[in-house]
This record gives sequence, structure tokens and C-alpha cells, in this order.
Amino acid sequence: MGFVHEAPIDVLELLRSVSHHGCGAEVLFLGTVRRSNEDGPVVSIEYTAYAEMAGEEFDGIIAEARTRWSGAHFAVRHRIGEIPVGEPSIGVAVAAPHRAEAYAASRFIVDEAKRRLPVWKKERFEDGSTEWRENADAPSNGPDG
Repeated sequence: MGFVHEAPIDVLELLRSVSHHGCGAEVLFLGTVRRSNEDGPVVSIEYTAYAEMAGEEFDGIIAEARTRWSGAHFAVRHRIGEIPVGEPSIGVAVAAPHRAEAYAASRFIVDEAKRRLPVWKKERFEDGSTEWRENADAPSNGPDG
């Protein structure tokens, strides 16, 4: 399975794929579509990606993580398509010998994914209107620009 796909994220599959007898810590991060005062009445987010490039970037991020945390195991999935509030859009699982390494590696992967991936999001609101939302470190405002 690739890093970027339309299917819901299978949390158990992520955890199973990193489980290792030499690792005493497993960390699971889920980035979930939310509704908040700052975001407004969001009902879903449509994620669009340049999938081939996103896969290459994920490969690079994981390769960097492997050099920094050589005893760790990693699994990442980013969902594309329309995702309703309450469902995860990204899942990162890390297993490492110790918890500090697992937390650090997970944070590195999430931060780098947010910064480097060619993934864009369009929020859909209760009234049917939409708005492209830029991540703080995203490459652009939307897939066209």
C-alpha cells in the first residue's frame, strides 16, 4: 500500500506494520479533520495531492528518519479525497526501542510531511461554501497555484 490513498486509514494495520520485538515503544499519531472556533463550521476537508511526488517525498522523509533513528520502524498513510470531521487524514506509527525516540521520530515525520508534501486541502462548510486552506509550511494555496 502506498503512502497516499483514498481509503480510510487502518490504525491497526499501521501499528501491526511497525511492531517489532526489539521495540519497547509504539507511538501512533492521527491528524484528524476538526471543527473549531478558529476554523469555522467545517463539515469536511477535501485533500488533493500530486500522488507520485508525495510518495517520493514520503520515501525521502522515511529515509531521513531511518538515518536518525536506526532502530525504529515507520509507517505513514495520508488520505486524499473528501474526509468528514472526526476522521483522520494522516496516520503515522513509529516503533522504537525507547519512548523518547518514538515520540521524536513521529514528530519529525509529521512536521516534515506538513512542510514538504504536495498535498492541498479545501475546507467545506455547513452552508456548502468551500475555501482552500494553506498549511503554515505548505507549498502553495491549492493544486493550481
